[in-house]
Amino acid sequence: MISPAFCIFSESLYDMADYIIVLNGKPEGPYPITKLKELGVKADTFVKTDLMDDYKEANELPELRELFNIKYQSTLPQYFPSLDVRLLAVVIDYLIVFAVFGVLMIGVLFILQGKELRTIAAITAMVFIPFGKLIYGSIMESSIRQATYGKILMGIKVTDEFGNRIDLKKGLIRNFSKLLCILTLGFGYLIGFFDKRQQCLHDRIGATLVVKDRLL
Repeated sequence: MISPAFCIFSESLYDMADYIIVLNGKPEGPYPITKLKELGVKADTFVKTDLMDDYKEANELPELRELFNIKYQSTLPQYFPSLDVRLLAVVIDYLIVFAVFGVLMIGVLFILQGKELRTIAAITAMVFIPFGKLIYGSIMESSIRQATYGKILMGIKVTDEFGNRIDLKKGLIRNFSKLLCILTLGFGYLIGFFDKRQQCLHDRIGATLVVKDRLL
């Protein structure tokens, strides 16, 4: 059993340690822990001390989480899928939604009589397919699976920015924010190419991440 005295001793070692931090892609320092706030250290800033073998993100160190009042992020940068993987998942999901609506439409068209009514029903279905996809995405991504069937097949899922499961409210915000990506002529999706966590506009608005399943 580890004694309280040993824990206090370990914490004091970190308090006395100087930190090398990565700013603008370059290591700088070492700096004392009291100086880090002035330097604008964030949760995802890479830091290192003489007691560490390699760099870690600031949110991984208990003393820095306490200093900056930040939460531990359980998702690491290497687990963010590329946008082409996400696009393929979207294609799969749309095929699923089209198939479901197609089956329903066959039933509706069989019941309805008259060319005009059938035309109206078909147009209505086409309008509601994108909204059906958004509702489907919101429910599935906030479920215990944390993913639509397309994402499940691609081995990816949706989390909040700390790697936790999202609720339905956040799922709805995330999915309906995709309309803004469309209204900006795809720019909302394009910004994901320039983000290290592959966050598109709707990901940022919903404060969510898309991550790969870990192979532990």
